[in-house]
Amino acid sequence: MQDINVVDSIHNAGSWLARNQELLLGYVVNIAAAIAILFFGFLVARVVSNALNKVLLARSIDQTVADFLAVLVRYGVIAFTLIAALSRVGVQTASVIAVLGAVGLAVGLSLQGSLSNLAAGVLLVTLRPFRVGEYVDINGAAGTVLSVQIFSTTLKSSDGKIIVVPNGSIISGKIINYSREPMSRSQFIIGVSYDADIDEVFSVLRKVVEAEPRVIQDKPIVVALNEMGASTLNIVVRCWTTYNDQTQTYWDLMAGFKRALDANNIGIPYPQMDVHIVNNSAPAIDGKQ
Repeated sequence: MQDINVVDSIHNAGSWLARNQELLLGYVVNIAAAIAILFFGFLVARVVSNALNKVLLARSIDQTVADFLAVLVRYGVIAFTLIAALSRVGVQTASVIAVLGAVGLAVGLSLQGSLSNLAAGVLLVTLRPFRVGEYVDINGAAGTVLSVQIFSTTLKSSDGKIIVVPNGSIISGKIINYSREPMSRSQFIIGVSYDADIDEVFSVLRKVVEAEPRVIQDKPIVVALNEMGASTLNIVVRCWTTYNDQTQTYWDLMAGFKRALDANNIGIPYPQMDVHIVNNSAPAIDGKQ
């Protein structure tokens, strides 16, 4: 009796397969097509991402920016591939997109700050107010740019500290890029005595600047009386150097100014204060103080 039931089950299964052959064939074709879509979609995502990265680097675009854009394109292609594969196997992608949109809205409301940083990261990559390796001041945080990431930017200060700045605060604040331009102007305020001959002072200071090989002589050199202070005549000196030479040139010129002024007996007065002592003691009366 059990053998008869097994034979009947096999016969019924064969009959069902015969009746639904076209349906099963359609499912197999759709599943195979979905797998092929996934395979080629992931392959295209990788190829397009790598190609975009190479093109951006070939156009001298920053490595971090190129990686950032390549990753965005790769995940965008993968997202479209998944939707196409689901559609191929009969899943209503409209409902899936609606559910994902609702989930995205809920996540977005709970992560407003992070999404703000993400949007700011995209703007930084697009507008490129600074690049990796440049020295910037971002809302008081100064340092060399190490990386521009999706949510934050990392700086390294001149004293070796690592500074992580959220991208949202960068976009909403002030950015000072010191190294974008190849040349930078240095300014000095030199105080000399009121007894000094200012024409001689101008000549001495100008000779020091003109003798410095790192100063760009084609750019204007300014030596002028800036202020008549409380105890000094303040002379302003302005000159131009390359950005890479600016700091060391500034220090060397300051030392050169001091040596030249000393050699020409031009005094650099110290701050002075006159103190008047007034005796307010009462006169003696009947021999008593």
